[in-house]
Amino acid sequence: MEVRRLEIDGIPALIWGRASDKVYVHVHGKMSRKEFAEDFAMIAGEKGYQTLSFDLPEHGERSGDQEYPCDIWNGPRDLKTIAEYAFAHWKAVSLYAGSLGAFFSLYAYQDMPFRKCLFQSPVVDMEFLIRRMMDEFGVTEGELWEKGVIPNPIDPLRWDYYQFVKENPITDWRISTAILYGGSDWFQSEKVIQCFTERYSCDLTIAPGKEHAFMGEGDSQLVQNWYRDKI
Repeated sequence: MEVRRLEIDGIPALIWGRASDKVYVHVHGKMSRKEFAEDFAMIAGEKGYQTLSFDLPEHGERSGDQEYPCDIWNGPRDLKTIAEYAFAHWKAVSLYAGSLGAFFSLYAYQDMPFRKCLFQSPVVDMEFLIRRMMDEFGVTEGELWEKGVIPNPIDPLRWDYYQFVKENPITDWRISTAILYGGSDWFQSEKVIQCFTERYSCDLTIAPGKEHAFMGEGDSQLVQNWYRDKI
């Protein structure tokens, strides 16, 4: 498969596939990187799409830059930069986003004319996730307010991040969206996903017993089948 490396306003990126007038912007999740778009890009290429993937802050080639954290301010800022490039270079632009990448997309792309959207294991309610992490690690709101930042094995809890998502909930999403959700996903409850799906008329596929990362036996084929069906 043809792959071209480039930088978009300092953000390392890859363009996958043969020249086309349509593209998917591929937004990876936490602990991933732009190269992990390969399986998606292969299937998108079969359907005539190129794929534009890139490294989120603190990921991939940017993993050493701790002065620019991967948070609710920097993540959506970078997503907008990538989308502006995509809309300037392709006639038809669609979106794939996974996990944290989906959450950033909900803030960055509300008003952008993507043709369609695929969300895999999306975080659609960060307040729910932060509260679940606080419960899991025995952290109270008072402790988080007092300390500002509290480390934990998943991701540091931050008071400013928590306050932002409480004060700025997602209230609008107009892009036609298909969602793949694992029925045993700890990060978002099925109720949370169902509520989002109903509010924004999404096409929801629930994979019973599957975890957030879809890395168990047979999961790769399941995910690829979903790609083929929804791209």
